Amino acid sequence: MKNKKILVTGSSGLIGSEVVSYFANQGATIHGVDNNMREIFFGPQGSTRWNQDRLINKFEKFTHHEVDIRDRSGILNLVKEIRPDAVVHAAAQPSHDRAAAIPFDDFDTNAVGTLNLLEACRQYCKESPFVHMSTNKVYGDAPNQLALVELETRWEYADAKWQTGLTETFTIDQSKHSLFGASKVAGDVMVQEYGRYFNMPTCCLRGGCLTGPSHSGVELHGFLSYLIKCNLEEKHYTVFGYKAKQVRDNIHAWDVANFVASFIDSPRVAEVYNLGGGKENSISMKESFSLIESISGKPMNYSYSDTAREGDHIVYYSDLSKIKSHYPKWNITKDLNTIFQEIHDSWHQRKVG
Repeated sequence: MKNKKILVTGSSGLIGSEVVSYFANQGATIHGVDNNMREIFFGPQGSTRWNQDRLINKFEKFTHHEVDIRDRSGILNLVKEIRPDAVVHAAAQPSHDRAAAIPFDDFDTNAVGTLNLLEACRQYCKESPFVHMSTNKVYGDAPNQLALVELETRWEYADAKWQTGLTETFTIDQSKHSLFGASKVAGDVMVQEYGRYFNMPTCCLRGGCLTGPSHSGVELHGFLSYLIKCNLEEKHYTVFGYKAKQVRDNIHAWDVANFVASFIDSPRVAEVYNLGGGKENSISMKESFSLIESISGKPMNYSYSDTAREGDHIVYYSDLSKIKSHYPKWNITKDLNTIFQEIHDSWHQRKVG
């Protein structure tokens, strides 16, 4: 990667910044695209400027570009100028709830912004791998139609077929997605189409709960980071629905970046992968409370609402069989204890620093 040029959108966010750090440490030249839309979406607490400043100060070969991915001519001109050897598209409007309040901004960011990048790459760097950070929300609430069993601290799949997680063949059709999920479906399918139609090396990574210490977690997005922040600061936290037994699989941003590198090293055309922590890194809300309490020594201050979020999953974790079969050297390296500890330490450092 030493002489490679990597273009990363959403470079100040959780995944983008981890990808920047990963490739910068390998000697690549990184061009980051980020205009801090997260602050516009979520307010000052969602700002990623602190992370942008950290990257600029830490990596000599990192260049920040204050460009909005919705700016078609701006993106075309930037890609034409850089002609990157790989593109990692991590910029997005990421919230279910926020999307309903800003439907045009949501769709223009998640769908149109993705199209702007794809077309720029087709024109100026067609052979360069294009990695798109999609989401498991492309499956809508269809996973909720699967039979579940209620255990003491979590819901779980009843059918043995799904007990290793959901596969990439699971339907994305005829289900409730939220407007966010729908806009991400549009981007996801377009990335696949540019791959198949134009024979471009693209992949969609349908992430579970992507997390890590660089997350600017807020109530509407980044549940684990925000949960841990609330515990550390002894703030109130609200659980929405499903008896606090809903289950997610968590994957550390470093493991995501490591897979991105694997794909760029050995790209394929129009691939789709479920990328999460898998069953081993799955955890319910109740179990999350217990784990952070054991780390911080502070009780979780929370209340429960019977109203679940629209289109939310009751149980979701990724079947990693396909991704491991295509890239057998890649694996999850950070378990839940490590993830929780790192996020706890990061929030503590930001608080005292």
